[in-house]
Amino acid sequence: MSSLPAGAVSRVGGHWGPVHRRTLDTTVPTMAGLLFDPAVGHAYENFRVAAGDVDGAHMGPPFMDGDFYKWLEAATVAFGVTADAELGHLIEKAVDVITRAQRADGYLHTPTNISQRQSGTMNELDDRVSFETYNLGHLMTAGCVHHRVTGSRTLLDAGIRAADYLRRLVEDRTDLIARSAICPSHYMGVVELYRTTGDPGYLRLATDLLAIRERFVGGDDNQDRLPLREQRTVAGHAVRANYLYAGVADVVAETGDRDLLELLEHLWSDAVNTKIHLTGGCGALYDGASPDGAPEQSEITRVHQAYGRPYQLPNQTAHNESCAAIGMVLWSWRMLLVTGDGKYADLIERILHNSLLGSIGADAKSYFYTNPLRQARDLPYPLRRAGDTAINPVPDPPASDARLRQEWLSCFCCPPNIARTLAEMPYLAYATGDSTIWVHQFLDSDAELRLAEGRFTISQRTDYPVSGSIRITVGVSQPTPATLRIRMPGWAEEPKLTINGSTVDVIEAGYGVIERTWSDGDEVRLVIPMRVRKLTAHHLAEELTNQVALVRGPVVYCLESTDLPAGATIERVLVSRDAVPVEMALPEDWAELPALQLSGLLAPAQAPGALYSELATADPQPVELRLIPYAFWANRGPSEMSVWLRLAW
Repeated sequence: MSSLPAGAVSRVGGHWGPVHRRTLDTTVPTMAGLLFDPAVGHAYENFRVAAGDVDGAHMGPPFMDGDFYKWLEAATVAFGVTADAELGHLIEKAVDVITRAQRADGYLHTPTNISQRQSGTMNELDDRVSFETYNLGHLMTAGCVHHRVTGSRTLLDAGIRAADYLRRLVEDRTDLIARSAICPSHYMGVVELYRTTGDPGYLRLATDLLAIRERFVGGDDNQDRLPLREQRTVAGHAVRANYLYAGVADVVAETGDRDLLELLEHLWSDAVNTKIHLTGGCGALYDGASPDGAPEQSEITRVHQAYGRPYQLPNQTAHNESCAAIGMVLWSWRMLLVTGDGKYADLIERILHNSLLGSIGADAKSYFYTNPLRQARDLPYPLRRAGDTAINPVPDPPASDARLRQEWLSCFCCPPNIARTLAEMPYLAYATGDSTIWVHQFLDSDAELRLAEGRFTISQRTDYPVSGSIRITVGVSQPTPATLRIRMPGWAEEPKLTINGSTVDVIEAGYGVIERTWSDGDEVRLVIPMRVRKLTAHHLAEELTNQVALVRGPVVYCLESTDLPAGATIERVLVSRDAVPVEMALPEDWAELPALQLSGLLAPAQAPGALYSELATADPQPVELRLIPYAFWANRGPSEMSVWLRLAW
């Protein structure tokens, strides 16, 4: 199946309507204010220095160019919806300075371009962690999106020049290009160029880049200790892993390589079934070693922001970089397009409603770099200053150990990734295939679709996941044959799908299948029971032993200390297996989603400061609990928080 073209989805409403509107009206412009400000982000200024407009030095991390391109992609999508003149002016400024800073041979990496302009030093691709190919990949993708939305070729041509630079490296310096595939967004970028231009040379470039990767031996942190086709487990830096496998899935989509598809299916299952948090967070470890348990020290790679061993899922120290969850959306979306298996859409849904939405504040302009599942008070150790590691020297930990979202992070890769994903989120809801329309996500919206058989409109009306009621009206100018496939979530119990009141019984790979000649006004209804489920974890997930998490539909809930009585602390809270959650209003005007109220128990406090103490004999006392969606934690100031709560049988 294929993604929808720019402009095909309109009128986003329901639960996601305010989120999408805040992204366009607040997130994108406030982020521009940071990136264009030479006293803060310096991203735009770096391009001005590289272009020779002003004197100065490069500021920020080496991947700042890529952050600017991701913002530009989000801004382009936003402009396509809002037609905001001021935003359009900023986009034009960005495109102009990018194209002028680019070398004639297509190379563009502002730290190196500035060095070359000022001292004549040629140090391109000298350091494999300078992220040059990562930056160029995001330039290619932004160029394709900009062309699709605006019709302009200016940024697209810059992306083409960048890809042609990589093509010459493949031909002349395979050693350099093979070792420089750090966080390889360029795999996705060159395939997007192929789809946009129709030039088969870019698809050949993508397959050549993967072939060259097989010849380079690195480490698990960058997924190149073993050749790609020999990998059987997901390891190392989670963002780099998810970007790599998303790029490989793009190649599979265009080449039909069955061996690579089977490899990706195996790796995806390894990650999702043993290494991903309940919220969809990826990369649980701050730091680790791989291969875990290797007998020879020389075989071990230091890994960070990493997938660990199976079921190694810490809560308090969970890293779960926002970019890693977004990378998993990129990977899963491509697997969904290739296979049509609803399990990939199920995971995308879980990430969208939890890890992604939780990574941005209710103010639409503050961000999490890490996304833990627990926050505790009085830590005797500093947590890594995630998101500020690009500052040299790295600042001391904040006085408070409570994580709060920040408007500016010197390591600013996550915020523009969040912005572009939320801006483009409506395009994750639908796709088309041969005589087929797919509804992957439940989003109050309208979509214009073109099949060989004719044009269709899909009007989806729903407040999902507030309720589980989805109504889809099909519009056609004349009776037209086609197949409509609507996802039936794997977690849902006995969802009911009807067409004009008649039950649909055909279910394939997680989708209800309606094959018919459609008439204008045909109505499809899907009703999904939204029962609150109490989930427990695998016995090897040590930090989750004898704990329970509450999930309503796709939404994971958590308990914040803000909602506990004075003197109560989260580690003392017990949830009975027979406790009945009751839906109630959220404490703030974040969304129409309900909070969950239930009766719990408050265990006696442990002796203060003691590592071990004798079991208290006092009985637990009743306590009323209010849980909120995980996506909205940390919006009321510093607090303790936990997704997983102790289970009282």
